[in-house]
Amino acid sequence: MTRNSPELSARAREIALELTSWPSVTGTPEEAIFSERLVAYLRQLGFADSWKEAIPGEESGRSNVFVLKRGTGPRTIVLAGHFDTVPFDDYGDLAALALHPVILREAMIAKLEVTGENALALADLKSGDFLPGRGLLDMKSGVAAGLAAMEAYQGEHSLLFVATPDEEDRSAGMRAAAPLIAEIAKTRGLQVELVINLDATSDQGDGAAGRVAAMGSIGKQLLTAFVVGKEAHACYPQDGANSAYIAAELVTEFELAPELAETSGDEIAAPPTALHLKDLKAGYNVTTPAQSFVYWNTLQHRRSAAEVLEISMKLAKRAAARAKAKLKRNIPVMAYAELKALASQEKVLARAQELAKRNDLDLPERTKLLTQYVWSLTGLSGPAVVMGLGSIPYSAVSLKNERLGEAIAEPVKSFGLGTIGYFPGISDMSFVGEASGDFSAVADNTPIWGTSFTLAEPAGYPCINIGPWGRDYHHWLERLHAPYAFETLPKVLIAVIDAVFKRG
Repeated sequence: MTRNSPELSARAREIALELTSWPSVTGTPEEAIFSERLVAYLRQLGFADSWKEAIPGEESGRSNVFVLKRGTGPRTIVLAGHFDTVPFDDYGDLAALALHPVILREAMIAKLEVTGENALALADLKSGDFLPGRGLLDMKSGVAAGLAAMEAYQGEHSLLFVATPDEEDRSAGMRAAAPLIAEIAKTRGLQVELVINLDATSDQGDGAAGRVAAMGSIGKQLLTAFVVGKEAHACYPQDGANSAYIAAELVTEFELAPELAETSGDEIAAPPTALHLKDLKAGYNVTTPAQSFVYWNTLQHRRSAAEVLEISMKLAKRAAARAKAKLKRNIPVMAYAELKALASQEKVLARAQELAKRNDLDLPERTKLLTQYVWSLTGLSGPAVVMGLGSIPYSAVSLKNERLGEAIAEPVKSFGLGTIGYFPGISDMSFVGEASGDFSAVADNTPIWGTSFTLAEPAGYPCINIGPWGRDYHHWLERLHAPYAFETLPKVLIAVIDAVFKRG
């Protein structure tokens, strides 16, 4: 027995708008404060068993939030979502309204009617079906739908809600929460049968691709290339090897490379794209760059890190061969693990530990500086390319239990949702779901592994994603399809919860 639909929809909307009005940009003091505000708000809603757990090893004060609705037996479903958002300075003159969807919509309509810059966004907003606002789509409306469903659920079993910070950066929230779920289950006598992540999906079409239940999630590796050239005066470039040019050949080879766009049935993981390309010169002079650094986003379904590196080495060697033909110089390509083996391990560790304390540097930047240092220790000379990995890996996860998948697919289909194998966006599911493979190749070729971060194996719970959909998230035109998020999604969640518990 649940609340009637209009009341459920109103509750989801109310919670979503309230949470969106609270700033929680990743890495800001407001993100740390958000968890305390959320616990207080949840208790006002009637969730008496709500609490926060600080993320170990952090001075920022960020915490995960847990809510338990206890049933009469141990069987439990976990609902999970993140509450941090990307910054909202991209809203420009509308930044003051970015967290207030209703008045923001009117202001955006007025602006778009003047600029004419996005006809689809204007039509969406004027239709009344879409609401804008930083974080409403990604993903406070998902959190709201989960809480509304949890509040309305009147079954005999238990629901545990987990709200996490930091999904938009290093997933520190879920990496800390995953082992706590197991600890809570043990101390409270719970048996976790399923985790439902509530993250948003982007759909630029009619919404069919957004109205889905994903039976898993893609994985991610941040592939890096440290490129060493040979300096030369710009008037005599043939005397050297410009690292910027070699890096450009790598970018040409890797950009949207089909070899790294893994296919599973009709689903294709997005091909790699360069996220960073820069030479390491400190300022202007007429000397060609001696070193450059590149990194790419790569996505996987089933491929291991070892397979990603193997393919990447082949692509890098192909790019190096083209550069060799032009520069008339041999350009060896090696993995970071090969480079590190040539250096003093004590010195490498000491430098890695120093960089781990540099909170002003992101993980790829630490990777660059450590690789540069290791190169200097070896005494090797360029040109050369060193391939590695530069950040926290996200495991691809998938639902292993076919009977459980069938139990989930039936109710979602009754609400007009489709099912897909992999949630297409990087998500916290990677740390809580069922993953295959090991991290040995990742650890060996990630310079900052074990110092800037450590990583446990994924928690191994059956995990799916059912969340809202909308358009242009991480953009000032981010907008949520409100009827689906507020009216349909909470009912779908309750139906899935009932179906999973009924299967016996």
